[in-house]
Amino acid sequence: MRMPPQTQTQTTTQQPAVAKTTATMRRPAADQQQQVAETAAKATEDSQFLRFDAGKPPPFRIGDVRAAVPAHCWRKCPWRSLSYVARDVAVVAGLAVAAAAADSWAVWPLYWAAQGTMFWALFVLGHDCGHGSFSDNAMLNSVVGHLLHSFILVPYHGWRISHRTHHQNHGHIERDESWHPITEKLYKQLEARTKKLRFTVPFPLLAFPVYLLYRSPGKEGSHFLPSSPLFSPKERGDVMVSTTCWCIMLASLLAMACIFGPLQVLKMYGVPYLVFVMWLDLVTYLHHHGHHDALPWYRGEEWSYLRGGLTTVDRDYGWINNIHHDIGTHVIHHLFPQIPHYHLVEATKAARPVLGRYYREPEKSGPLPLHLLGVLLRSLRVDHFVSDHGDVVYYQTDDTLNTATDKLK
Repeated sequence: MRMPPQTQTQTTTQQPAVAKTTATMRRPAADQQQQVAETAAKATEDSQFLRFDAGKPPPFRIGDVRAAVPAHCWRKCPWRSLSYVARDVAVVAGLAVAAAAADSWAVWPLYWAAQGTMFWALFVLGHDCGHGSFSDNAMLNSVVGHLLHSFILVPYHGWRISHRTHHQNHGHIERDESWHPITEKLYKQLEARTKKLRFTVPFPLLAFPVYLLYRSPGKEGSHFLPSSPLFSPKERGDVMVSTTCWCIMLASLLAMACIFGPLQVLKMYGVPYLVFVMWLDLVTYLHHHGHHDALPWYRGEEWSYLRGGLTTVDRDYGWINNIHHDIGTHVIHHLFPQIPHYHLVEATKAARPVLGRYYREPEKSGPLPLHLLGVLLRSLRVDHFVSDHGDVVYYQTDDTLNTATDKLK
């Protein structure tokens, strides 16, 4: 049966329209497929970005980081360094005079917090002397370092030498000196009481005097004994001098206790000393622990000075940054301890583009770094030991320790 001519004409004229509609429908489909492909590609890139492995060798050398630091950041000015000493000593003296004059229990807690923080600031300046970033004059560094550290009962040379070992081996499981992880085998050998003390506040914040006497678990020696394996034979004379200075300071405190009474010495010096120890343990621990990204630790050929230094963490301490001489700029300090503290902020800013994701931006602090207490508590709950095997390892958690601790609460 033949169709009417009019119908044939209509059918013929509709064919191009149908083809056009089909093409129009295909085009959005093609665009949609391209958009899906682009989204998938971007997701892959984002996934690769998110899968950043801090334990892999960085794509830059330490010379690249060094070249990024402005030349003037390496220059040391002894007069500028001494001005910080004069400032801190004046504040310490002023606080002591004011507290003794007031002699009020409404004032003592404020004095303890402020004076303990200033003791910590004195330690940081002595720390700079130990690194040689205070000045280029070794005698000046030694004299100032002994005066500052002996005053807060730190054996200058004994600590200086062990701290040098820490910097030379930072991030190495066996050779690092302070706050290094303990292996699973050693962890299991510890008594339950020792584990509790190591991972329960406030005991980790009181560890420094014990460390000076006995070093860390698994290591032998003392910062006070010239015969300690910490020191080489040629360093024993220096250690003896520092231990003698430490003994003189301790004898002075005992003499003042006899003259003014032990309670007065405890209020004026003893409690601020404990606050200083807490500052030191908090800061040094969180510079090597507690980041929300896992921090690698190394053994064998996987370790290098650069990779070890990149495991350290910068911290923001709010108002305290200036008081304790920007010690929170820890990454650049670990890589280049010769840089004076008053150039560390600028040097860090200059090096950031080179460091890339290997630099962990510190969490911004309020006026007081109260947020770091939460960081500390979390780290003590999860950073317990590392595996006995492997050249790149990360902290593991002993859930039984946390369960036992929760039951005691």
